[in-house]
Amino acid sequence: MASYMLRRLIGSVIVMWAVATLVFFMLRLVPGDPIAAMLADAGGPDEIEAMKRSLGLDRSVFVQYVIWFQNMLQGDLGNSIYGSRVAVTSVLSEAIPRTLSLSLLAFVIALAIAVPAGILSATRRNSATDTTVSLFAFLGLSMPDFWLAILLIIVFAANLQWLPAIGYVPLAEGFWPWLRHLILPAIAIGTAFSAIIARMIRSSLLEVLKADYMRTARAKGLTPWMVMFGHALPNAMIPVITVIGIAFALLISGAVVVENVFAIKGLGRVLIEGILNRDYPVVQGAVLVVSAIFVFSNLIVDLLYGVIDPRIRLN
Repeated sequence: MASYMLRRLIGSVIVMWAVATLVFFMLRLVPGDPIAAMLADAGGPDEIEAMKRSLGLDRSVFVQYVIWFQNMLQGDLGNSIYGSRVAVTSVLSEAIPRTLSLSLLAFVIALAIAVPAGILSATRRNSATDTTVSLFAFLGLSMPDFWLAILLIIVFAANLQWLPAIGYVPLAEGFWPWLRHLILPAIAIGTAFSAIIARMIRSSLLEVLKADYMRTARAKGLTPWMVMFGHALPNAMIPVITVIGIAFALLISGAVVVENVFAIKGLGRVLIEGILNRDYPVVQGAVLVVSAIFVFSNLIVDLLYGVIDPRIRLN
């Protein structure tokens, strides 16, 4: 297990480096001059050149990359080249807790809906319950995140005035204020993913319930509860865990649009603003964080395989 984890960690670091390197060079292939766009009519050619020299953008792309890579290894992601020019680590340290809080809450909501719905649908195949769950699953998959987010704002924030429509409150200021500001965007993001996971649980459980050892478990006189949660569900969870791991990583990308709807300045908004402003350091830092979330989500899923099913050996 230790050697497997070491190999996976090394592979994860290589993937993150490759993604960050690709983004670094692709940003500089995009037409346009970020300094000229930033200064607009406020500066002439001399001012633009002086700004480039101060930011190191007058050097060759490869020299810029070497400097950026060396600084990154020391934990320095540089400073924003737009606006107040704050440190990228400061921008990300403010945005990451917001995105992770939103994604984790949406993930919990998705599982709370999907697991019982998937089990009910599988155990009551072709019944009214199965049809209802399938209908809601297809509705959840077909509704765009931003449309559901706007609908939730209209109903619960504008009309009923139960919950706030915009903003974010840190968890340090209280659990309830934090939850009130995140519950609507979390529902908007988690609904579609609950539909995906519920359909996956249903399909996987239907395959397991037809297996010979399930008939043996029933013949031994085990209660339906023990048959389902002691035998069927653990054996059905391997493909489900794979989908859940991918879904959690995709929640980060799904949060981009919803964060803008609810005016939450998380990683999504930071990344979009950085791209629009051609703010190289901010975009590079945000992409590095997002790629790390994707990579380590997959690593955790691989490790969970061996925990759920001891027959799987991670060699």
